[in-house]
Amino acid sequence: MKNYIKADEWKIIEEGFDPHYNKISESIFSLGNGRMGQRANFEEAYSGDTLLGNYVAGVYYPDKTRVGWWKNGYPEYFAKVLNAANWIGIDVVIDGEQLDLAKCEVFSFRRELNMKEGYLKRDFRAKTASGKEVKVEAIRFCSMADDETGAIKYTLTPLNFSGAITLTPSIDGDVVNKDSNYDEKFWDEVSKATQTDGGYIVMRTKKTGFEVATGMKFSILQNAEVIELATEAIKKEKYVASKIDLQAKQGESISVIKYAANLSSQNYKPEELVDQLNATLTRISAKGFDTMLAEQAAAWAEKWKHNDIIIDGDVSAQQAIRFNIYQLNQTYTGEDDRLNIGPKGFTGEKYGGSTYWDTEAYCVPFYLSTAPQKVTRNLLLYRYKQLGKAIENAQLLGFKDGAALYPMVTMDGTECHNEWEITFEEIHRNGAVAFAIYNYVRYTGDEAYLGDYGFEVLLGIARFWSQRVNWSDDKQQYVMLGVTGPNEYENNVNNNWYTSTIATWCMQYTVDVADKIKVADPEKYAALVSKLNLNEETEFGRFNDIIQKMYYPYDEKRQVFLQQDGYLDKEQILVKDLPASERPINQKWSWDRILRSCYIKQADVLQGIYFFEDQYNIDTIRRNFDFYEPRTVHESSLSPCVHAILAAKLGDEARAYEFYLRTARLDLDDYNNDTDDGCHITSMAGTWMAVVEGFGGMRVRDGKLVFQPFIPKKWSSFSFHIGFRGALLNIKVSKEGVQIKNASDVETTVLVYGKEQLVKANDELLVEA
Repeated sequence: MKNYIKADEWKIIEEGFDPHYNKISESIFSLGNGRMGQRANFEEAYSGDTLLGNYVAGVYYPDKTRVGWWKNGYPEYFAKVLNAANWIGIDVVIDGEQLDLAKCEVFSFRRELNMKEGYLKRDFRAKTASGKEVKVEAIRFCSMADDETGAIKYTLTPLNFSGAITLTPSIDGDVVNKDSNYDEKFWDEVSKATQTDGGYIVMRTKKTGFEVATGMKFSILQNAEVIELATEAIKKEKYVASKIDLQAKQGESISVIKYAANLSSQNYKPEELVDQLNATLTRISAKGFDTMLAEQAAAWAEKWKHNDIIIDGDVSAQQAIRFNIYQLNQTYTGEDDRLNIGPKGFTGEKYGGSTYWDTEAYCVPFYLSTAPQKVTRNLLLYRYKQLGKAIENAQLLGFKDGAALYPMVTMDGTECHNEWEITFEEIHRNGAVAFAIYNYVRYTGDEAYLGDYGFEVLLGIARFWSQRVNWSDDKQQYVMLGVTGPNEYENNVNNNWYTSTIATWCMQYTVDVADKIKVADPEKYAALVSKLNLNEETEFGRFNDIIQKMYYPYDEKRQVFLQQDGYLDKEQILVKDLPASERPINQKWSWDRILRSCYIKQADVLQGIYFFEDQYNIDTIRRNFDFYEPRTVHESSLSPCVHAILAAKLGDEARAYEFYLRTARLDLDDYNNDTDDGCHITSMAGTWMAVVEGFGGMRVRDGKLVFQPFIPKKWSSFSFHIGFRGALLNIKVSKEGVQIKNASDVETTVLVYGKEQLVKANDELLVEA
C-alpha cells in the first residue's frame, strides 16, 4: 500500500517527484470526458518509466490471441483498447538541452487533479545538466462541454538565465500498445498536414478500419501577450509538429496554448473528418482557453449537483469517494448507446474490451440513482443490440434454438477474451445482464422496456441456462458442471452456488415477465411469441422443472451455502494466518497452488446474497458472511464493496468501514500494487454502493425507496443525492436523524427506519434517529 497522495476534499495532490510512482500517478491523474481521455503523461519529453496513453471511445483493434485459437469455439482475437495519437506533446529545448525530468535535478514538483472543476495542473522547478533553472506550470483538460476537444496551457519561466528556447507542439500517431500480442502497431497513416499555427494527422486502424482525425491549433504568449513567430513545419511518418525558436529573458514567462480535437469515423463520414476537424479547432480556439476552462467548471458543477457525496469529519474518506465519482463521470456519460464502461476507462489499456459484467453488476446502480433514466437505458440497449451476437456466441459452443451467451469481454458483442476458463466457463455474466434488466425496471418503473426489449434478452439467456444444466441420475436433480464463478481462484468447478442460483432466478424472472406482458399487452406478447419461436408449454415447462429440481451445494453442519462441490475438501487456512510476505497471492503463488487453496479472490456466494438478500433471513446472511469473508483475499477490485454493504446490513460497523476504505482508496493507495496500468473504474461504482447501499441502507422495495442508515464513528454526517422516478432527493444522515430534501416537483413516499414518510414536492423533512 502506498500513501503519497495528500489529503484534500476536492483535489488529488502529489508533492515531490518520485519516478518509482510515476506510472501510478499517470493512472490516478488521468483525464477523460466520455468520448476521449488520456493518462497523466507529461507534455514535455520524459525518458523515464512511463506508460503513454491517449484513447478514443469505441475504437479498437482485434489483436490475434496467443493461446487457444485452435480450440473449437475459442475467440480468434482479443479486442484491444487502442493507444491513439498523442496530442499533448510540447517538446522543450533550452540552449540545445532537452527538458526531461528524468535527466534534470527536480527542486519542486506538484501534480494536482482539481475534481471540482475538472482539470489537471502540474508545476515544477528543475535544473538542466548545464545548470539552467526553469519553472513550469501546465494546465490541461478534456472538455466535458465539448467532448471531442481538449486544451493545454503550458507556461515556462527561465529563472537564472536568458537564452534560446525551442518549443515544438506535436501530434504523434506513431504509438504502440504495451499489450500488443505480437508487437504490432495497430494504426496506418491516412493523411496529414501542417499550418502555421497547427496541424493534423488522420490515422486508420488495421482490420477494423476506424479512422480518427487528431488536430491541434496553438498560440504563443510572452509575458501574457500573444506574439507572432515564424514556425518550421515538421512532418515524419505518423507525426506532425511545428518548431518555434524564440529568445527568452530571465524571469519572463512563455506560454503555449494548445487546442486539440479527436474526431472519429464512428460519428462522421471519413471524407468529412478533416473539414469537421478544422472547423472544430477554429471554433474552440476562437473561444479561448479561459472560456473553455470556465465551461469545463460549469459542466462539472452540474454533474456534482446530482452525484456528489459529502462526508463530514473524515477527509480521507471524502477525497476517496469524490475521486471514484469523478472517474466514473469521466469514463461514461450515457450519451451514446454504442459505448460502455471499460474496466480501465481512459486510464490504461489493460484488460482490453469495453464491456464486462462489471457494468451490469456494479455500475448500473450508480447511474440509476445519479443520472437521467436514459443513461441506464442506453447501457441496457447496448446489450439488446448485441443479442444476435450473443446467440452466435452460444452457437459456437454448441447451443441452439435462440440460446444466448453474452461475452465476458467484448467491443461489438463478439466474445474476445483469451483465457479458456473465463471464455467458456465464467457464464455467470449472463445472469448479471438479466439482473440489470430487473434492477432497472424495479427502480424506474419502466415496465414498457420489458415488452419492447427486455423479454427478448431474458428469453435468450434463460434458454442458455436450460441447455447448460444436465440431469444427474445419481442426485435426481439438475446440476451445472464445469464453471467458474465470480471467484476466479476456482476454475472448472461443479455446481457453483452463485451461478446455479442466478440461473434459476433468471428462468423464473423470464416466466414472470412473460406473464406481465401477456396481461398488459396481449397483442405485443403474441408478436414476441411468433418472433422468438417460443413454445410456452415446452420451454416454460422445462424452466419450471429446472427451478424446482436444481441442486445447490450446502453444508448442513455449518448451515452455509457451499461455494461449489468439494469446497470443504480444501485445507481451510484463514487469510489472517497467511504471512504478509505471501500476499497478494496472485503475485506470489503459482496458479496451481492458488487453485488448490480455499482462498477466494472476490465475493462469490456473498455476491448472490447481495443480489437476492430479500430471500434470506439475517441469520443466514450472517453465517455465510462470517464463513466466507475470513477466506477472501479481496484481490479483485470488485470484492470489498459487496462485503462493505453486507457488513453494514449486519450492523458490523467496523468491518463495513474497513471494506469501504479499501474499495474507496484502492487506486489512490495502490492496495493491490496494480494501479500503474490503470485505475479500476468499474469497482469505483462499488464505492458509491458501499456508501449509499451500505451506510445509507438504501434499497428499492415495492416501488419505494427504503433507507436504514447509520453513521461510521469517524463521521459527523454524510449526504448523497438520489434521483428516483422524477423526484430528486438529498439524503443527509447525522446523529440527529435523517434529513430529506426534495428538489423536484414530484412528491414521493419513502421508508426510513421502517416507517413510511411522505416527502412533498420542493419540501424537506427530518426523521429523528
